[in-house]
Amino acid sequence: MSWIVWILWTCLFALFETWALINRRKGDTLSENTRKLFRIRTSKTGRAAFTVGWLGFSGWFLLHILTETM
Repeated sequence: MSWIVWILWTCLFALFETWALINRRKGDTLSENTRKLFRIRTSKTGRAAFTVGWLGFSGWFLLHILTETM
């Protein structure tokens, strides 16, 4: 049953992101908000924090998907 929640969440995200791309207003997309949150353009610390977090999550998720047993 939890797969329904994931499908609904994914569809909702796709709708919001599509609307943000269509209206072309600055600051609406996930990537723009992520850049703002981590201050990617103005802070080396923010850029490093995002990089470490992204690589850490990506590595964990890859191993989780490939090695997790049921």
